[in-house]
Amino acid sequence: MDVKIQQEWKEKLQGEFGKEYFRNLAGFLHAEKGAGKTIYPPGSLIFNAFELTPLSKVKVVILGQDPYHGPNQAHGLSFSVPDGIPAPPSLKNIYKEIESDLGIKINKNGNLENWAKQGVFLLNAVLTVRASEPASHSKIGWTEFTDAVIKVISDNSEGIVFMLWGNFARGKKELIDSTKHYILEAAHPSPLARGAFFGCKHFSKCNEILKNLGKSPIDWSL
Repeated sequence: MDVKIQQEWKEKLQGEFGKEYFRNLAGFLHAEKGAGKTIYPPGSLIFNAFELTPLSKVKVVILGQDPYHGPNQAHGLSFSVPDGIPAPPSLKNIYKEIESDLGIKINKNGNLENWAKQGVFLLNAVLTVRASEPASHSKIGWTEFTDAVIKVISDNSEGIVFMLWGNFARGKKELIDSTKHYILEAAHPSPLARGAFFGCKHFSKCNEILKNLGKSPIDWSL
């Protein structure tokens, strides 16, 4: 199956595209569209994170769960929304933590492409969703694919900082070789976590790790 995805990723993930689960997943999405369902993000943006952050450029991984299911929100990057769309609640809390951690006040919208272009791989575990139906595509095979993506990063890279927020993301720890990567864990930034995310200082910790590895730190300001 020819999947339109950035070339470095394509080479490492080629084996997944031929598997039965991936063929079923593609067939399911095709059937959804044929039935007139609205799917987010638009097809051209499903692999946006991969386009903006090739494998060789990955320094940090921030793992999300499900794309936003409202109109014009999802654009293929976890937690991010396109220009002109207000930051959703979880992202507002991420901004609050950056301000208290680094003293950087972020007033702009919620587009995180600038992070992605610096090597922050903004991966959702599930890459599509039906409009207005959260988690509607959580069982169609995406998690098998993104688990393979996490393993590809772990196996082919060194000194990557993985930020795992919330129990779902923390459950991916077993896919990461902790002898050569760095795992930062915290509660989810969602308001439902009642502020347990605040004070994790992941953004300063991440940059400290990168500097110690001789890598350039992330400019978290937008």
